[in-house]
Amino acid sequence: MFKTYKEAISWIHGRLKFGVKPGLLRMERLMEKLEHPEKNIRAIHVAGTNGKGSTVSFIRSVLQEAGYTVGTFTSPYIITFNERISVNGTPISDEEWRALVNEIKPIVDELDKTDAGTVTEFEIITACAFLYFAKRDDIDFVIFEAGLGGTFDSTNIVKPLLSVITSIGHDHMAILGNTIEEIAGQKAGIIKKAIPVITGVNQPEALGVIEAEAEKKQAPCQPLYKTCRLFNEAALPYGESFSLETETNCYDNIQTSLIGIHQRQNAALAILAAEWLNRLTVAAISEEALRNGLKKASWPGRFERLQSRPLVFADGAHNEEGVETLTETIRQRFADKNIHVVFSALKDKPYQEMIKKLETEADSIHFVSFDFPRASSAKDLYNASSLANKSFDENPDSVTEWIKQKDGTDDVIIITGSLYFISEMRKRLI
Repeated sequence: MFKTYKEAISWIHGRLKFGVKPGLLRMERLMEKLEHPEKNIRAIHVAGTNGKGSTVSFIRSVLQEAGYTVGTFTSPYIITFNERISVNGTPISDEEWRALVNEIKPIVDELDKTDAGTVTEFEIITACAFLYFAKRDDIDFVIFEAGLGGTFDSTNIVKPLLSVITSIGHDHMAILGNTIEEIAGQKAGIIKKAIPVITGVNQPEALGVIEAEAEKKQAPCQPLYKTCRLFNEAALPYGESFSLETETNCYDNIQTSLIGIHQRQNAALAILAAEWLNRLTVAAISEEALRNGLKKASWPGRFERLQSRPLVFADGAHNEEGVETLTETIRQRFADKNIHVVFSALKDKPYQEMIKKLETEADSIHFVSFDFPRASSAKDLYNASSLANKSFDENPDSVTEWIKQKDGTDDVIIITGSLYFISEMRKRLI
């Protein structure tokens, strides 16, 4: 058994070598051995290509404002590994992690020898979350963020009160499929029989797949853009504002502290989630709690301001759709500024297309690599760019010096790409 937190987490990370193995058999057997902790949780399940983390944060903040204690399971982490399992936004302790791993390891060792195959890193972390939340009788709700896809994601053994599908985009195509319809089919896999689902998906072909699956499962389905109206949308100095008319209410001048036009959709989904929880009589959320919760919600690495002069933002735009949203936000907010981008990405991402989109708004781009098995080299990223004003350095420490050269200017620096990279940069700059 592990005597220290470090040993326990090293063992979890050591499972990375077993890769991603979609399928629920190992999770089902893990849960069986643990006496089904997933059945003792009041859950909300969130899947989607982009916007999952922010939507989780908005829903959690609203529920907290309404007086509830809320657990969250999210990935990847931005500040510390422990944050993957949090209560009211506070990561669980090193000792709690060590105890969870010690409880699960003998079962994993046993399962490794069966026909189910070796248990993966993400499956172990997910099992730890189910075990932890089931043991705590003071937690009212747990919000689970799906890791990859939906159908075969290890979180998908949960039977939630409500399912949320934020968006559909081109990501993890080697696993989820090459078309929007195929990817939508994987995300729609979280829809359960008679469990309501809300979605921010707007592409007709993707929404059609989700609605068909909901109908098949007799699950009430509420698409945001078909049933609601967003209007009076505006950018605030450090946030967003909008009004939302739903099927039952009209909310004027909702404000968020999260920046980016996409945050209006994520906040609107949180409003629909609150309405559904009220309708299901599992929660009592007032409009005041709703407004305060949306305004107080924060989420590291999502157009997060790290410095003020020069203005430095970090945004984990880790796929084409994410970069597209980022460039829209830059156009809307900083059309009159010089924009300097710091970029790093994983090898398996379509970084050529991402770089092309960034070049439409960037006056310069600095490419770097970072210490991660799947990280692209800075030189490969540099070679993929056709921007005249570009530079690269394999060492991420170069970013600090690069930013210093812009001290005292009105320029805007955007650090973007892989969320793992964003995590590295935050440690250096905050």
